[in-house]
Amino acid sequence: VEIKHGRIAQLAFLGNIITRAGVHLPGNIDYAGNSFDSFPNGWAAISGPDAISGSGLGQIVAFVGFLELFVMKDVTGEGEFVGDFRNGYIDFGWDDFDEETKLQKRAIELNNGRAAMMGILGLMVHEEIIPLGYDPDLPIIGHLQ
Repeated sequence: VEIKHGRIAQLAFLGNIITRAGVHLPGNIDYAGNSFDSFPNGWAAISGPDAISGSGLGQIVAFVGFLELFVMKDVTGEGEFVGDFRNGYIDFGWDDFDEETKLQKRAIELNNGRAAMMGILGLMVHEEIIPLGYDPDLPIIGHLQ
């Protein structure tokens, strides 16, 4: 479970940093003509006056559920460790590493996931304390707006 949460936190942290830097997908997110950059960043995109609609969030939850139940699992039983979802399809040279290198790379992924969990938690906390009167100036992304 920690590996899965770490991977999700890495995606969440990177997505938060990228969108706050002003990088958004081109085009519209729905048929009403709302562009991707018309929605706020961070938690405000999920709850708030300008948030994504409930049906949009439902689609996101359904897609994640589909991935969880049918895609992101060890289908063939060939996984060497928890979180190994290669399923005999994509290797990227993993089988060429010796056991010590494999263990080291798994430890690096676990530590990066732990750091990302703390990072996204910190961003969420900073975003929620602004209404309390504290506006932090973060080193990389500046003020959260």
